[in-house]
Formats: sequence, C-alpha cells, structure tokens
Amino acid sequence: MGDLRFSDLTTLRVGGPIGRLATATTQRDLVDLATAAWRDGESWLALGGGSNLLVGDEGFEGTVVRIATRGIEVLPSGGGAEGTVRLRVQAGENWDDLVAWTVEHGYSGIEALSGIPGSVGAAPVQNIGAYGQELEATLVAVEFLDEFADEPRRMAAEELELGYRTSVLKRGLPGIVVSVELELHDTASERAVLGEALGQPIAYRQLADALGVQLGDRVSIASVREAVLALRRSKGMVLDPADADSVSAGSFFTNPIVTERIARTLPADAPRWYVEPDAPDEVVPLSDLTSQSPLDAFLAHQASVEASAHQMTDAPPAEPLVKLSAAWLIEHAGVRRGFALPGSRAAISSKHTLALTNRGGASAEEIAQLARFVQGRVQAEFGIVLHPEPVFVGVEL
Repeated sequence: MGDLRFSDLTTLRVGGPIGRLATATTQRDLVDLATAAWRDGESWLALGGGSNLLVGDEGFEGTVVRIATRGIEVLPSGGGAEGTVRLRVQAGENWDDLVAWTVEHGYSGIEALSGIPGSVGAAPVQNIGAYGQELEATLVAVEFLDEFADEPRRMAAEELELGYRTSVLKRGLPGIVVSVELELHDTASERAVLGEALGQPIAYRQLADALGVQLGDRVSIASVREAVLALRRSKGMVLDPADADSVSAGSFFTNPIVTERIARTLPADAPRWYVEPDAPDEVVPLSDLTSQSPLDAFLAHQASVEASAHQMTDAPPAEPLVKLSAAWLIEHAGVRRGFALPGSRAAISSKHTLALTNRGGASAEEIAQLARFVQGRVQAEFGIVLHPEPVFVGVEL
C-alpha cells in the first residue's frame, strides 16, 4: 500500500494506509476515475471531506476516489416555487463554504447548518440537520453515479428515502453522489424593503436563546450563521487546529428514536421530542350535512371511518415515536466529558459528550473501544442501544 494514510485525510486523524488514491477535480474526472476502478474489479471507496469516516488501522487496499470537484451554479428560473432559487453544487465543495456563499448572496434555508464539516456530496448521504433545519427541506435532487454505470442519473429527493441521519445511500446503494440540487428562499425582495435578508423562522430553543428571540421569530441569515458557529465552537464542533476537542467525527452517536412506551421508562427529566405527526383532522363532506344536523352528520361520519378502518385491518394504531437525547443518556450513564479509558489516547470531548476525540496519536481501535464502552454503559443503564453516525470501514463496534 502507499505511504498516504487515512489519518492524513480524516478529521479524526486515525486510519491506516491507502492502497491507491485517485483525486477527481472535475465531474468528468470523477466519472472516469470511478468507472475505471469498477472496470478493473478493484475494491473502491469514495472520500469527501473525511469528517464522518472511521477507517481501521489496517487501512484499505483498494482505490480511494477522493472527490475534490468544485462549482456552485445558479440554475435558470423555472420549476421552483415563486421567490426561490435553485442551485446545483458539485459534490466536492466544502459544505460550510457553500453555506457562507448562500448567506452572502441572500439565499435562506441552510444557514442553521453552518459549521458542519465535510463535503456537499456527503450531506444527502447523512441527511444532515442541526438547530431546527434539515437538509431534506431544501434538497431537490442529486446526480448519482451508480456503481458500474457510465454516466450519472438524476435522483429526486423522494427517491433517496431520507430519514433521521440516513438515506438509501447510507444504507448501501452503491455509487457516488456527483452533485446536489437545492432550492432556497431568495430574500431579494425582503432586502429591498427591510435592508436585510431574513432567515426562516427559528425552530430550535437553544438557537433562539442565543439570538435573544422567541421561537418562530425571524432574524437575518447572517445573524443565524454567526450564532450557530458560536454554539458549535462552544461544543468543539467546528474544525479548529487549536482546539483538541475538534479532532473528532462530530456527533458520534445519533439521537435514538424509540416508542413512547420505552421513553416512559426514563427519568422524567430526560429530554424527549415526539417525531410522529398528530392525526389529521377529519373532514365531513358537505353532502352529509344536507339531511342531518351537523352533530349527527359528524358522528355518523366518524362511525363510518372507524368501521372502515376496522374492516381494513385489525392491527392496533401505531404507537407514537419519541426522539431522545443521546448526550443526556451518555452523561446519565456515568460517562462524563473528558472521560478516557485507562491508557487510551481517545477521549470524550471536554465540551460535548457526543463527540469522541483523538487526543493525539490515537488508533482507530482506541476510538472503537471508547465507543463500545459508551454503548455498553448506556445499554446497561437504560436498555437503549446507541447507533453510531460515522461510516465505518474495517472497524466494528
């Protein structure tokens, strides 16, 4: 294998040698390098910013296609809603650089996703989200190069089966994201009247508090970006060579989603959020009201709906789902900030319990050992299994 190691190209700074590195700087390069690797029958791996990747100490013997493509294109108007702008962004663009560009141009919709490390192409794979904004709210489509295909195809967002920090891409659809298409709000008209570009309504309590506003208020997208970056820095979640806590893969575990019954077994102060929408209101057809009183018609309609549902299935209604705080579970399982196993060079961040950090010279196995310990403590204390967020290559928990 070559001299270059994954520890040189990932934010965790761990991982063994790379067999062969092929860097793509244009979309044509990317397609050609990937198809050449597939033709030769080599093992292959796509690498973007390396911010969400844990590779084992043995490294990877195949071809690593490093995606370093660049380009942000404003698409011709049409196809989007009024007052919006569509962008096509090459997969190798730095995500936070893209957010900064959109804020500078007055385009709103991803400002609360500031500071997330990694490349644009990785964003739909993980279906990133933070501080009340989710990528899926602005994602229109991706250009995707299926394994063994000669040219990329367009996949609409609906085809990606997006879920909480997951997608069909993360769950194993082989191929490479070539570009990403987003639809953002163009604040040009607001800037003309108000003199500033207002963002989307603030939907996250911690961000609202940091901005000194109420939930649902709108403030400038530049202010949102600054506040989010400050919050992320306070947690060691912005890459900074001077901050040892930022030598990580970001949040190592996703917030678990469990049934309401399981959530009720936790202490009352455990944070939780319902993730299933309320049942929709029933609409009574006007024809039903013509020969009955409104109350009688409504009751008759409800009885009809319930009878039809009973005929279609005998299954009980689905139990509501609840999202829990992985950070709270870790801390209350006795794993504190800064914790490290004896003799290990991997440690929990001193600023945020969701980040596992390399304190200098840690191996991939040391990171994995710490992750297993955290998983075991939470499962023993609460009976809940935490699932890792990074992509693993040659590592198992």
